[in-house]
Amino acid sequence: MTALLTTYVLMWPVIVLGILVTIASGFIRDIRTAKKEGRPII
Repeated sequence: MTALLTTYVLMWPVIVLGILVTIASGFIRDIRTAKKEGRPII
C-alpha cells in the first residue's frame, strides 16, 4: 500500500513537468516565429 501511495504522489510532478515543457516549447516556437517575421510578440 505504501509503494502505491508513493507512486501516486510522485506521479504528479512528472505530469506537471511534462505540461510545463509542452507550454514552454510552444511559447519559444512562437517567439522564434515572431522574431523571424519581424512582428512583436505582444
